[in-house]
Amino acid sequence: MAKYRQNLPQLANRTFLSDGGMETTFIFHDGLDLPHFASFTLMATPEGRQKLREYYVRYLTIARRSGTGFILDTPTWRANPDWGALLGYGPEALRAVNEASIELLLDLRQEFETTETPCVISGAIGPRGDGYKAGKMDASEAEAYHVAQIESFARTEADMVAAYTFTNFHEAIGVTRAAKAHDMPCMISFTVETDGKLVTGTTLGEAIDRVDDATDGAPAYYMINCAHPTHFMQALNKGERWLDRVYGVKANASTKSHAELDESETLDAGDPDDLGRRYGRLTASFPTMRILGGCCGTDHRHIAAICEACVPPAA
Repeated sequence: MAKYRQNLPQLANRTFLSDGGMETTFIFHDGLDLPHFASFTLMATPEGRQKLREYYVRYLTIARRSGTGFILDTPTWRANPDWGALLGYGPEALRAVNEASIELLLDLRQEFETTETPCVISGAIGPRGDGYKAGKMDASEAEAYHVAQIESFARTEADMVAAYTFTNFHEAIGVTRAAKAHDMPCMISFTVETDGKLVTGTTLGEAIDRVDDATDGAPAYYMINCAHPTHFMQALNKGERWLDRVYGVKANASTKSHAELDESETLDAGDPDDLGRRYGRLTASFPTMRILGGCCGTDHRHIAAICEACVPPAA
């Protein structure tokens, strides 16, 4: 039985950390080959699973030391039909790897969870296409496309599903409807360009309102990821009502645009301390921002700096 599926602890007024840029860490720091940017392929070998475990332990150690909660997202951002097919994974193989990734995280929760550090198990979902480009599915097609992965997570002890780097509210609506049909809490995280808008030109506020309107407000909450704070602070500073639905951020380390990052052959890790200070100002200005993590270019150093800037020292 899922521990938190009926009562997500991050909805209460306390800080939760999450991990950083998983794929960029493995590729640029650990020198691993991740075909098609797919971390779930590491689940195929004992050595790969150990690499994943070591990766998560770095962050769990920070959370437990600081007395924060932690969101454990599976390495399954690419574990959907189209990307799976490119990697030789059919429907049954994808189902198996999605379910096995939950088991990996359950073992970590058993080891690291404390009363002060609740650990939420989250099945990570990525867009059908590229996280930097606009998707073209309508909501019904997106629901049919993503339902298999969501159903895989629903059969496990996962507490929720989390859709990251979505660029189109139609696809987000489809994910939300599929999650709702399987009684799974879901989180929707949009990514924005340097102007604070989705690549389609839609504002964050409009995207959130369109998903909420189409699903009767079904997402448990929203987040922003895969963009630097300088890209989205202008949107947040408008102080509009939709901000109350945004509970967290997983920002990029770099101030570069998505197009620039796509063309880069080296990692821009930015400045962890500067990113931490930006998160400090963010959480001071917007109290609903309580889930703090990183995306491309970030690693455990960035999360430690964010934690230092945003979390009072444990007594």
